[in-house]
Amino acid sequence: MPSAVKQLGAAIAAAGGAIPFNQFMQLALYGDAGFYTTTGQAGRRGGDFITSPEVGPLFGTVIAGYLDECWEKLGSPAKFDVVECGAGPGTLARSILAAKPRCLQAMNYVAVEISAAQRSLHPKGVESRETMPEHAINGVIFANELLDNLPFRLFVFDGAWLEAFVAQTPDGAFVEVLHKPAALPAVLPQNVALGSRVPIQDAAFAWVNNALSLIERGSLLLFDYCTDTTAEVTAMPWREWLRTYKDHERGGHYLLAPGSQDITAQVVLDQLPTGFVAMPQAKFLQQWGIDELVLEGNAYWENLSGAPDVAAIKMRSRATEAQSLLALDGLGRFTALEWSK
Repeated sequence: MPSAVKQLGAAIAAAGGAIPFNQFMQLALYGDAGFYTTTGQAGRRGGDFITSPEVGPLFGTVIAGYLDECWEKLGSPAKFDVVECGAGPGTLARSILAAKPRCLQAMNYVAVEISAAQRSLHPKGVESRETMPEHAINGVIFANELLDNLPFRLFVFDGAWLEAFVAQTPDGAFVEVLHKPAALPAVLPQNVALGSRVPIQDAAFAWVNNALSLIERGSLLLFDYCTDTTAEVTAMPWREWLRTYKDHERGGHYLLAPGSQDITAQVVLDQLPTGFVAMPQAKFLQQWGIDELVLEGNAYWENLSGAPDVAAIKMRSRATEAQSLLALDGLGRFTALEWSK
């Protein structure tokens, strides 16, 4: 199989010398030799970064409680659709199933994941697939840190807004070239500093729109790191909102070693479909009972601390997991976004 570098080189040559940044990102992350198609994943062991589900099972236990509430709001139907997108190796699915929510017998759990290698790790009891289901959803579609990885167009202010394309030099290096766009996105602010950069997240908008179109009755729930407006992003140093990750560390420049590192960006809320309720992840988790789950875990541990079993040790870990999930300088400041129909 050709490497991501060779596939990108071929695409650039076929395009006449340069491709838009969103096509570069698509191939670098999701092409046949892309980061997520091959080795990239979340996880403590063998992963490249830690997300909320990898902190421990507590995050999934809270989500299980949220799913129960959604199920009951729909009248506790005999079939309850739960679609997790960007499911990775199935860590969150395992935690939700292990929590044994009240809706479990009605739950039709679909885990959507582009990587065949990661789909092979999904737990029993879920439908594992590469693409979104096409039938109407009565239940919940949710995703954790998905939108930030969807390919975006990149715009740079150089006296005027220009779109970033990627070319390849004779020695094989990838370089950025700026082209005048056919039309300027309406969200781009004026009166910005020279060199300002901003993502235009058409794919994120389209993904949310598609997910909402599938939901007949129920909710769309997303967690990600977000910024309210495009104007705010232009004022940020670009390395704060456009990041790479590899082996639990920040990676190199986003044009270096494509296919070997994650590329991610702040999700810009004024570029998404309207109608969502947004709150910090910490507030969402507290609203859905994380504090009570920690108290329950502490009580379980205290009752068995003289001769603890595996369950007691897991219960004791809830307090530590909650600290990570609620930390306002970390995962707790992520944003929970909810659309309801």
